[in-house]
Amino acid sequence: MRPHNVLHKRGTRAAERGRSVVLRVRHSHGNGHDGPADRLLSESEHICQEITRREARNFYWGFLALPRRQRIAIYALYSFSRQVDDEVDLNGSASDDGKSGLETGLEQCRHQRARIAACYRGEPSDPVMTVLSDVVREYKIPEEELEALVRGVEMDLGTSRYETWDDLQAYCRLVASAVGRMCTRIFGYTDPIALTMADDLGLAMQVTNILRDVREDSDLGRIYLPQEDLARFGVSAVGLASVEPGPGWPLLVEFERARAETLFESGLRIVDYVPRRAAVCILTMSGMYRSILAKIAEDPSLPLRQRTSLRKRTKLKVMLRSWLRAV
Repeated sequence: MRPHNVLHKRGTRAAERGRSVVLRVRHSHGNGHDGPADRLLSESEHICQEITRREARNFYWGFLALPRRQRIAIYALYSFSRQVDDEVDLNGSASDDGKSGLETGLEQCRHQRARIAACYRGEPSDPVMTVLSDVVREYKIPEEELEALVRGVEMDLGTSRYETWDDLQAYCRLVASAVGRMCTRIFGYTDPIALTMADDLGLAMQVTNILRDVREDSDLGRIYLPQEDLARFGVSAVGLASVEPGPGWPLLVEFERARAETLFESGLRIVDYVPRRAAVCILTMSGMYRSILAKIAEDPSLPLRQRTSLRKRTKLKVMLRSWLRAV
């Protein structure tokens, strides 16, 4: 499972390309008013934008509503979240030097923590952290919220099952709610209660991810749906793996859908506490996810067959409705 869920293995390659860009810009002297540091930031911002544009297929539509400065900040945060998940997933398997998947994954987590520490010291080591270093300072993002993301991804190295909703919720608060809080700090808010609502919105989106990605996660040996819920509806791990979970599956899907919708209803109260363009962003992102939930509700077997996605026309409709609601 991935934070906010929309990840593949390509963000890391973009970061590698970014490192070569940084080297070129650092050694550039240039002419005119912009110094090397200004050009570095511009190149780094572009890298964050490209990672987000390519990979955040649903979120990117919401990000477009934001003012440029906030949008770049969100791009940097998304890119970092993406890289953390990609690197740990990619390195969480046995290495050529004989290290186990757990060892290599833990090494990568230590590397990500070092990146965070350098970011807060004002000594970023790569394009994404160059932008993020300014973001955490300007928007007063606590270091522990970035650290929470790493801790959540680290859980995936040793945990493939969650017994109860409380257990799963603790994981989701690390990989999703923490990101929601950081986004809210970038948006700006009129009351700290907005951060609590961001927690619920993060949970809602992660539950949606879990339903959407159930087949993919099962193929990786991971089942995020709480074991107590599977037992309640008579669904087994073997059934999920064979894509024949039994007659209780539609009831389980409806149960989890209702849980997500309850969290959406609670979390979306946040739009009353953030600026209008941030509200459009939030409504667009949550609208995309609720549309995915609706498709799954119509056909509960869909996530067993394929990853649920939305057509471009549907995304445009969601974006338009979000602007109209926020006016």
